[in-house]
Amino acid sequence: MAFVELVGLTKRYGPIAVVNAIYLAIEKGKLVCLLGPSGCGKTTTLRLVAGFITPDDGEIQVGGRRVSAPGASLPPEARNMSMIFQSYALWPHMTVFENVAYGLRLRRLSKDEIRTRVETILAATKLSALAERYPGELSGGQQQRVSLARALVVKPETLLLDEPLSNLDANLREEMRFEIRRLHDEYRYTTVYVTHDQAEAMTTADMIVVMNQGVIEQAGSPEDIYQRPRSEFVAKFIGGTNILKGKHTGDSAVACDGGLVLRCGSGEFRSDAATAVSVRHHDIRLHEAKPAQADTNIVAGTVVRQTFLGSHRDYLVSIPGGEMVRSIAPVNVAVPAGQEVWLHFPPEFCRALAH
Repeated sequence: MAFVELVGLTKRYGPIAVVNAIYLAIEKGKLVCLLGPSGCGKTTTLRLVAGFITPDDGEIQVGGRRVSAPGASLPPEARNMSMIFQSYALWPHMTVFENVAYGLRLRRLSKDEIRTRVETILAATKLSALAERYPGELSGGQQQRVSLARALVVKPETLLLDEPLSNLDANLREEMRFEIRRLHDEYRYTTVYVTHDQAEAMTTADMIVVMNQGVIEQAGSPEDIYQRPRSEFVAKFIGGTNILKGKHTGDSAVACDGGLVLRCGSGEFRSDAATAVSVRHHDIRLHEAKPAQADTNIVAGTVVRQTFLGSHRDYLVSIPGGEMVRSIAPVNVAVPAGQEVWLHFPPEFCRALAH
């Protein structure tokens, strides 16, 4: 049964619906990532859940209780939620221990219970040795863990995170993704996590909700979203992919411009025949000569550029019809720009997209 439910949730600013009649059900104890580009409505959705803004239409229910509706919304402090912002918002004049204990003191817990709960959460977030330090004496990753500890120590029903890793460098971001997932597995709070970083979403989420222009394009597990995108937008936003446009000619075949015919192993075809095909960069096979065993899904092209990236080479290849195709090849396949190559699109990796 859903613990957090968004039912026809809508928020407008003037004539623009920033969040447009979205429906979403989140099970208790699950971590859900709202993923999408800037301006897609994900942060507005989070702020609606938090109670910082009120909806124009629809409602939000938490644990079977309505917390938001037009003209009838509970204030943030009455929702038993904790929120972590992009800026860690730590009190600079308080130690780590005092920052984490702040919410418990507001709730007037006893000193013994405050100490027990703070020490427990500091141990879980690997901050015990830093308890007497001040925020200015901590690294970015340590400050982020303090922010997490402060949010978790009050035992919220729902944890909300708004781009929590955006201020960290690449190495710390990667480390903190796994830390957030570890803490979630330990405490199992119902969590709504906003990010524009697909690697963050893939690492942390039980369910990814891809948003675009105020609506939900697709929701599902990380594997489902990556391997079975339902639209061009989702396919391009989650992982590197090539989108080739063509016409459905029957069965599983799509005829693309330039004479390339692709047989697709999965997906949906449009009823009006116009269909796009998604093929991930790393699923395309690049050959210097035409492979003898391939008689379908193959085309000759010209290398436009080739980039050495350590573990692989990234190719951009021009094919008939004016399409540019990106392909990933092993480092030992080194073909200079201007040379002809053959691209093989294995049917099992070609996915037809109806939208």
